[in-house]
Amino acid sequence: MAAIDLVVTDLDGTLWERQNELHPATVAAIAELDRRGYPLLVATGRRLASARAPLARLGLRPPVVVLNGAMVVDLANGDRIFQHAFAPDVAHQVLDAHLSAGIEPCVYVDHPEVDVFVGDAPSTHPDHLASFGEWVRPAGLHAVIDEHPVLAFSVLALPPSAVEGLEDVLTPIANPHVSVERQYAPGLLTVTVAPPELSKWNGVEAFCRHRGLDPSKVLAIGDGPNDLELLDGALVAVAPTDSHPEALARADHVVPRAADSGWAYLLDLLP
Repeated sequence: MAAIDLVVTDLDGTLWERQNELHPATVAAIAELDRRGYPLLVATGRRLASARAPLARLGLRPPVVVLNGAMVVDLANGDRIFQHAFAPDVAHQVLDAHLSAGIEPCVYVDHPEVDVFVGDAPSTHPDHLASFGEWVRPAGLHAVIDEHPVLAFSVLALPPSAVEGLEDVLTPIANPHVSVERQYAPGLLTVTVAPPELSKWNGVEAFCRHRGLDPSKVLAIGDGPNDLELLDGALVAVAPTDSHPEALARADHVVPRAADSGWAYLLDLLP
């Protein structure tokens, strides 16, 4: 077996099927990973507060790569390890591309009191909007870009016709991901947009530099289109059996889905 310095995991559809619910075998595997001395890094498309809260309810405070690589935070102490925001001119172009398609996105920032700004008529699913709780604030979105570092854009649960062609428009200027929505409206589509040439793997590399770990000795597990660069960068790439086809194509090992404790199989892949 290959020597591993770091284990990196996606959350939704990978570590858990539903947030706040870990299979007992997965709980045991996380404890065993710690007992063996392997550091664990979470890498997710979620914003900081929505990653921190469910992990805390499970008694976990790992370091996290959030918003598909835009920021790395150590949940144990709140330290910001890495941040990569959009250049303002590019953020304006991304916003305009959404608006031209009739979509008003959520705009994610790094701010002590606000995770997300929205306009007057956000296009995301109402339950997604409600999930922001106290961490969302209305504002003029172009003004937000001028005043705050923008880390990401997203819209959840759109019909395919609404996003047709949007990914092609965004790809030359940013890093868009279109995936099937699982939580709020299964079968509809979610669009997330990260800064150009940024992925979860950039966050992993930043974390490795910070901790003095070797990024060529990473085991990573993920299931979605936003995990492709992560799986490509890892020495050992793992995907659950119900992953996106492109994630499965990159996997060295395929494990059962999260609901069937597939995550626990990682222990079999470690020395």
